[in-house]
Amino acid sequence: MTDKSETAQPSGLPYALSAYLIWGFVPVYFKLLSHVSPIAVVAQRVLWSIPLLLVIMAFRKQLGEYAAIFRHKAHLRNLFASATLVAINWLIYIWAVSTDHILAASLGYYLNPLVNVLLGRLFLGERLRPLQMVAVAVAGIGVAILIGDALDTLWVSISLALSFGLYGLIRKITPVGSVPGLATETTLLAPLALGAVLYFAHVGGGGFGDDVTTSGLLILAGAVTAIPLLMFATAARRMSYTSLGFVQYTAPSIAFLLGVFVYGEPLSTTKLACFILIWFSIAIFCADAIKTYRASKA
Repeated sequence: MTDKSETAQPSGLPYALSAYLIWGFVPVYFKLLSHVSPIAVVAQRVLWSIPLLLVIMAFRKQLGEYAAIFRHKAHLRNLFASATLVAINWLIYIWAVSTDHILAASLGYYLNPLVNVLLGRLFLGERLRPLQMVAVAVAGIGVAILIGDALDTLWVSISLALSFGLYGLIRKITPVGSVPGLATETTLLAPLALGAVLYFAHVGGGGFGDDVTTSGLLILAGAVTAIPLLMFATAARRMSYTSLGFVQYTAPSIAFLLGVFVYGEPLSTTKLACFILIWFSIAIFCADAIKTYRASKA
């Protein structure tokens, strides 16, 4: 049964499109920081997110919820795990963009919804519908094709899909709000992030303070992290998950186009065949989602 709050407010679509447009074009932002160590970028991203998230929570009156998480050991343990996963995801993504592997990163986020289906089956006892099984199988064939031609970057796609899929799984079973949850995650990562910033300040390569442009871009990392997430959280409350599922393919599609047509990454026949199979699996996945949604409305 679909929650009325998800379907009664069509105004969620602009928020969803805005979030995924930002995530789609974010490779352009990280490309501008290619001269900075990915570890340093992630560290700055963590540290500059915290004050912005605190302001957002103050505005939304969620500071009490944020503080309460630190008194709940089970929630805190889960969020420590999710913080580790999202840090790994950020690090691999930034590395992929800065080293001209945008296509591999794009493939990872195309695979993510299918990984979510598998994780739901393995850890939440959710049953795979026939069309979902077909979609996963087609995607599996696409990934298998890459093994013979692009094994050196396949780990990027798989790591991004798995890390974000597991991150979403943990956040799904941890009953905390999206913004307080992210604020807790970044707070838990802050000591390591601060240590990394101090290390790079000593040895160089951290970017911050090198020039006004680089420093400004690193400060902007907080907004790049928090703003699309807040838009996504708003959209998720105001529109059906079926509709949101369609919109989510905007981001990897934009990244794919950037990789091929803007940054000139090579698209071999094998890679193209893989992407075609992934796109086909997504079409099957979406067809199943529409069928299920319509059945629930009947």
